[in-house]
Amino acid sequence: MLIAIPDLLDASDVARVRAVIDAAEWIDGNVTSGPQSALAKRNDQLPEDSAAAREAGGLILDALGRSPLFVAAALPLKVFPPLFNRYAGGQDFGLHVDNAVRIRRGSDFRIRSDLSATLFLEDPAGYDGGELVVETQFGPQTVKLPAGHMVLYPASSLHRVTPVTRGTRTASFFWIQSMVRDDGARALLFDLDQGVQAVATAQGQGDPTTVRLTGVYHNLLRRWADA
Repeated sequence: MLIAIPDLLDASDVARVRAVIDAAEWIDGNVTSGPQSALAKRNDQLPEDSAAAREAGGLILDALGRSPLFVAAALPLKVFPPLFNRYAGGQDFGLHVDNAVRIRRGSDFRIRSDLSATLFLEDPAGYDGGELVVETQFGPQTVKLPAGHMVLYPASSLHRVTPVTRGTRTASFFWIQSMVRDDGARALLFDLDQGVQAVATAQGQGDPTTVRLTGVYHNLLRRWADA
């Protein structure tokens, strides 16, 4: 399941995040790579333990908590603190799969990476290339979203970032451990949630059909969730 989360950050929030990270010192992006990814990855990254990464990441975590669409799609149990990268001058990230378990450097915080997230922090007109390409059962899906928009996709997916040939692609990326491990079950719950919301809008929260469908949703979540 690949889901776009529009306007996770509004223009003022994007400007706040960019002001923090653009003033910081960046390093080689391979500091967080596994052995296979290191062969394919060419970008710059903000050190994950830097004050700038913590400040900007906190703004993003607050925005995630305010997003009903993110909560419905991800059913988050844990969110890895957001990281930040940028690509320029032909840099890219070849085809790879994300590590199954992510451990925060210097701590015992760890998550199972069920979902990967990319939050775009530069408008598409500001750079050429830099598309996120995710391999799905329906073929490659290409994603290049406005600044402040985010995409969620299974961390188990093969994916890549195409070379940036003009300008700079700046983004935040992180991983989510969902209460529902199985992507298929999570997709069914998301579709059901959206249907329940549509019925509730049309007929009211107290309508018997809305109440019954809400019960089905929560009973399926009860069956599948680890919390």
